[in-house]
Parts: sequence; C-alpha cells; structure tokens
Amino acid sequence: MHQTNRSVSFAAPVLACVAIVAAALLAGCGGSGGGTSTGTANVMLADSPSCGYDHVYVTPDHIEISSDGNSWTTIPVNSGVGRIDLLNLNNGTLISLGQTPLTAGTYEQVRLVLAANGNSPPWANSVVLTGTIAEIALKTPSGQQSGYKIVGPFTVPAGSMADLVLDFNACKSIVVAGASGQYLLKPVVTAIAELVAGKISGTTAPGSHVYAEQQANAGPVIVTGAVADPTTGAFTLWPLQQSITAGPVDVVIVPPPPASGSSGPGTYIVQDVPVSAGSTTSLGTLSPLAAAQIYAASGTVTVAGSAGAANLTVDQMVTSTSVTPSMRTYEVASEETTTGTYSFPLAASGPWVGMYSTSTISFNSGLATPGPGIYSITATDAAGASLTQSANVSSGPASVDFSF
Repeated sequence: MHQTNRSVSFAAPVLACVAIVAAALLAGCGGSGGGTSTGTANVMLADSPSCGYDHVYVTPDHIEISSDGNSWTTIPVNSGVGRIDLLNLNNGTLISLGQTPLTAGTYEQVRLVLAANGNSPPWANSVVLTGTIAEIALKTPSGQQSGYKIVGPFTVPAGSMADLVLDFNACKSIVVAGASGQYLLKPVVTAIAELVAGKISGTTAPGSHVYAEQQANAGPVIVTGAVADPTTGAFTLWPLQQSITAGPVDVVIVPPPPASGSSGPGTYIVQDVPVSAGSTTSLGTLSPLAAAQIYAASGTVTVAGSAGAANLTVDQMVTSTSVTPSMRTYEVASEETTTGTYSFPLAASGPWVGMYSTSTISFNSGLATPGPGIYSITATDAAGASLTQSANVSSGPASVDFSF
C-alpha cells in the first residue's frame, strides 16, 4: 500500500461495541473492455453508539481495495464528503464516500486512508468528550498496514450487484494513551458482504442503547449497536451477518438510567435472534419491564501511583436452560476515563431474559449469575494490561478501585 506524508492508513479486523460503524457498498455493473468485465465500487460510511464522546470526527482521504493483498485499487473520496461526525451515522444511516470502476472478480481486503491532522483545530480526526466543547486530536498510528479483514471473500460479478458493508466501532477504536492525555485511533472494524447481511429492528424506550452480541472465548462480542430514537424509540441493528454463517445474535437493551439511588428500567435481553440475508427481523415493541433500583458502581483507576487513564467495561452473566451455551455473558456498559475516576449506574435486579419468538416474547428474571445486581468490571490501561473485579449493587452502591 502506498502512503504519502499527508495521510495515514488504519485498518483492523473485527468489531466489538456501543460501539460506532462504517459501511461500504460495492455495486457491480455491466460492461467490458478488452475482454475484461468491470463493476463499480460505491463506498459508504455509518456508525454505532459511542462511549464517553459527544463527537467523533474522521476525514477520509481515499479507500483502497485488493484481491490479493499485494496490488491495490484506489477509490477516491467524493469532493463534498469532508469531515464526518461518526455519531451522526446511527440506526442504519449511511454516507456515500465515493465510486470507482472495479474489475469483476473476488476481493479480500479493504483499507480506509484518513487525511492527516493539521497543526491546529479543527482537526481532521478528533473527539469531543461528553459534556465538553474542546476538540482533542486523534493520533492515527501510521504503522498499521494490515487492512480490514472481510468476513469471507466477496465477489463482484459482471452485470450484477455485490455490496460490502464495513462496520466501524468507535467506542472500541479509541484508546486513551495514559498520562500523556493523547487519544489514539486504532480502528476495530468488520466487513460483511451485503449478500449475506441482514437487519434487526424494533422499538423500545427512547434513548436506550441496543447491542447485537455474540459469545466468544474471550468474552462477549458486540457485533454492532444503535441508540434508539430519542422520540420514537425505534432502532435498527445493521449490518449483521446472516445466521446460517455466523449464528444468531442476542439483542441487549440498556434503557437510559435515572439518577443513582432511584428506580428505573433494567437491562433486558432477547436471545437467539435470527438474521436473514437481505431482510429485516422485527422484534416489535419491547417495552421496559419491571422497574429496578439503580445504584452506582464507581471507583478510581491508579497507574504508577497517580490518576490513570483506562477503558472500562461492565459485564453480566446469565444462565438459561433454553439456549446453548446455557451460560452467557453480556456487556452492558462501557466508558473511558482520563481523570482516574469512573461511575456506572447499574440495576440491582434483572436482567430480564427472553427467547426470540415471532409472536410474544416472554421474559424471565432471576437468571443472573452469581446473582442479581452482581457485575464484573474490567479496566484496561493504555499498555493493554487488564484487571477484572466484581461489583455488587444488589443492595446499594459499590466502590471498586483499580491499581496498575
């Protein structure tokens, strides 16, 4: 891959959370010249909810695509695209980045190249922390040359259409660089051929964070996420790989919490939701269930004797005899801290768990393991070291500190 002094390349496999999304559309069209059939690549961008940020800005410079990892075709970005706030691209909203003719055939890798930051704001690539207005420049490591890994090869046939969706997770892609106060962009991205992708939609409490999650050996994986419309509560989870290839997903709904110490809806989960290529699985209206007492799990993060930066995630385990595996762990919250302090509002009861059904979905409680209101909090510092501790808010607030 080529690289100039005005741009930096980033790429990475797999997506994880609330996290924020990019989509690429590759459309094949008829045509031939000199015996070579061609198609057209039309690249689009989207995003999912982020943790701890009011804005996440990126400025695409160009896209590259390869069939073998050695030879790359450049797709220029449309002149009017400019700087994009990824957090505006939610619930299936897309933005077109550009188009270029593409030889029909099978492709393996995609790279997105960002414009470099200048010497002063507004930065090409930056974040604005929640509740603030100042932009913080994102550092984009130029040494990352791996490219996005596509979920299986995808083919652009002559005279027909083949779509590719890149899913960008901003929450998992931004790393706080310890005491330096810098923010690093290390993108976590998946790519799914539209031919095998589908959607899940529904309506829930406005402003809820909604995640499609799957189980993995290292813990729960957030495939994609969305924030339910603040007025209607409608949400769309997309892109999702079809179940016949990747298996079903579990939909985790975390309603917006009230103030700590008061009552509000807790987390509820719909297990084994199928995904069909080219179609939408509807969950209908999922109203918040019985109210739960909400308490804060809070504490400090210390690195080398002083306040430290860390990424924090909160998981909860549930058991059920109606799914395989019978014990599953779900990520229900995440945030980043640079001040050394954190706080999560968590439900003292629940979660409520139901199996997917085309009719009424019945929910059960009392499935939390080792018990309701007990969570695992994991803190990961800038060096990648992780510490995990239990937080019990079943009867009141919990204090959990981390020291690296």
